[in-house]
Amino acid sequence: MVKVFGQYLLFLQSMLVRKERVRVLWNRTLDEAVSIGIDSVFIVSIVAAFIGAVTCVQIAYNLTNPLIPKATIGFMVREMTILELAPTITSIVLAGKVGSSIAGGLGTMRITEQIDALEVMGINSTSYLVFPRILGAIITFPLLVILAMVLSILGGYLAGTLSGALSAQEYIEGIRDAFIPYNIAFALIKSVVFAFLVSSISAYRGFFTEGGALEVGASSTTAVTHSIIAILVGDFVLAYTLL
Repeated sequence: MVKVFGQYLLFLQSMLVRKERVRVLWNRTLDEAVSIGIDSVFIVSIVAAFIGAVTCVQIAYNLTNPLIPKATIGFMVREMTILELAPTITSIVLAGKVGSSIAGGLGTMRITEQIDALEVMGINSTSYLVFPRILGAIITFPLLVILAMVLSILGGYLAGTLSGALSAQEYIEGIRDAFIPYNIAFALIKSVVFAFLVSSISAYRGFFTEGGALEVGASSTTAVTHSIIAILVGDFVLAYTLL
């Protein structure tokens, strides 16, 4: 474990040695951001909307005390969405989609000797292939989390009002009650940290793939598993230190 972690740190350090030109990195980062972000909008939107809807319905089901105002449902949906559901669940979904894609792509390049060819040409393969992927993830994850926040709260609104659990006015009153702007900043900090963890761990697993096609699949699976574990551990550490 210590050896693997040390190799991971050296892998990250190698991205900053013999860096590519700024223009090349910028163009590569934009390409990766589009690939990571645009291709993930649909799945993030579907997951976020239904998570908000289910959260609202389940809270309404359990909130049977007549002394508690129904506006509390909107308040709880907002707090759960911003603090936990949007940044964490979205990152876990992206770990499965983006993480496996990064690990599989780099693993395929490794076993087909494309990475070796870049090194022979004097190109720092980690700077050219990995660094833009990490930057692209850091740029797009917060944007996807913001989208998830909006759609999750909207999904809760539609589920609550259409099911008759509460009125539109009560829901809006709940989501406006005792709002703390810092919670948004906390969620975005989490999304940046999760973006780095998912992209770097997946890139590391893919970059050091050895063998053939079966090993590429194994690297992708390992990358997703380790990324999700890192997200959960990071979630606890950030909540403990920042809240």
